[in-house]
Amino acid sequence: MANPYFRFKQFTVWHDQCAMKVGTDGALLGAWATVGAHEHHLLDIGTGSGLIALMLAQRSQALIDAIDIDAPACQQAKENVARSPFAGRIEVHHSSLSNYHPAERKYDLIASNPPYFIQSLKCPDVTRSQARHADSLSLPELLRESLRLLAHTGRLALVLPFDQRNILLEEAKQVGLHPYRETHVSTRQGTPPKRLLIELGQETITPLYDQLAIEDESHQYTPEFIALERNYYLKI
Repeated sequence: MANPYFRFKQFTVWHDQCAMKVGTDGALLGAWATVGAHEHHLLDIGTGSGLIALMLAQRSQALIDAIDIDAPACQQAKENVARSPFAGRIEVHHSSLSNYHPAERKYDLIASNPPYFIQSLKCPDVTRSQARHADSLSLPELLRESLRLLAHTGRLALVLPFDQRNILLEEAKQVGLHPYRETHVSTRQGTPPKRLLIELGQETITPLYDQLAIEDESHQYTPEFIALERNYYLKI
């Protein structure tokens, strides 16, 4: 049986009631997304166990909302938040994105590790399939609804398979979102990128690009990955 929790330096994430477990994608986005003194209100879409919300809370003083359509995941996220040092700044909501209408609030940063297996075969586990597939939240809907909730200067931060980059950029352009920053992530040095970390916003600017390899040729974490995750992972 897989470990029912994942311990980080400042908090522990239990995920046995969540369709999607703690994984590299969420850990990458939570450590990579731009957040600092100027970001006051953050939103985590599809929070699952609450991992990304907790990671963002660790390096900010922002107030964070986290939403998910799966009731057991929301309950577990609430429990993870309550046990963390950031309980007073994170609120978990059981809601779909389209039904989420916070009163008089726009977000400086929206982060999401979205369902992205658009054309793959579905898993027989309904809740896991719902978490993994875009039927429950299509990419156009994610972009359109995020734009509705973003402050004018806000950013939308996503992690996706790299092969969906062109689709994402085209869909983003259709709704008026433009790339600000991209990191192309390879599993190992010298291999093609497998993941895309990207931030989008409403202004047209010259985007920043860089690359990140998680492991070197000896299957050890690279210095760049260690620098990104050193404040979170226990063993680096």
